[in-house]
Amino acid sequence: KLNIGVDTIQHGVEGLTYLLTESSKLMISEIDFQDSIHVLGFSDELNKLLLQLYLDNRKEIRSILSELAPKLPSYHSLEWRLDVQLASRSLRQQIKPAVTIKLHLNQNEDQTAQVLQTDPSTLLHLIQQLEQALGEMKTNHCRRIVRNMK
Repeated sequence: KLNIGVDTIQHGVEGLTYLLTESSKLMISEIDFQDSIHVLGFSDELNKLLLQLYLDNRKEIRSILSELAPKLPSYHSLEWRLDVQLASRSLRQQIKPAVTIKLHLNQNEDQTAQVLQTDPSTLLHLIQQLEQALGEMKTNHCRRIVRNMK
């Protein structure tokens, strides 16, 4: 009926969906939304319609997006043990350490446990990587991203 190709309509719908989804995620203001769509070169009437569509539906879009977000498990407690093998039948003088970790998690009010085992050098590397990630979260760039995600 529109005498327009299917690909053109599909790309238009995908673009409109992306525009509304990203704008709702960031909860941008009316002025920022208008600035974003003004660049697209639409008429003023269409820009007003898009703004009204965004304002009417942003809360509903945010609620749908929050439902679609994965429910990740949260930390409850941790147990650990250090095992050291001092000798075996073939090697009488050896030291083979292993760290066993039991991680208790809460997910949807259910408690689960994950058992992990590693050697101390890998555990030290993991600790360094986690400390580096925590340090990264203190940068201004990451703080801006986290603030915009809320």
